[in-house]
Amino acid sequence: MRAVVQRVTSASVTVEGEVVGSIGEGLLVLLGITHEDGPPQTDTMARKLHELRLLRDERSCAETGAGLLVVSQFTLYGDTKKGRRPSWTGAAPGPVAEPLVDAVVAALRARGAVVETGRFGAQMEVALVNDGPFTVLVEV
Repeated sequence: MRAVVQRVTSASVTVEGEVVGSIGEGLLVLLGITHEDGPPQTDTMARKLHELRLLRDERSCAETGAGLLVVSQFTLYGDTKKGRRPSWTGAAPGPVAEPLVDAVVAALRARGAVVETGRFGAQMEVALVNDGPFTVLVEV
């Protein structure tokens, strides 16, 4: 499981002209799932995302109550080592990935996190104001 995490002052996801998720200060999480991922990774990822000290003054979402906007992103497992066209074989297929993305969101909410989401499988427009800029890669 892999996530590109950006500290933001605001972020939103729009699908077909409708804002389906938005946050103010917090973390935008682009979340990718691979074939080997399962429940142990969902719990670990949720804990890491909630407790990582990525916000200003080295604080976490758990400490500040800042929101997380979680957006599924199969392209995080794109392989560009050969040729000019990425291979997507490293990404788990939708029927496998969607429940795991949902499980990360549920685990975050169970921890008391404020979580917004995109819409799995939809053509999404993600808008953000990166604070810093500050972007990290989290893998579990």
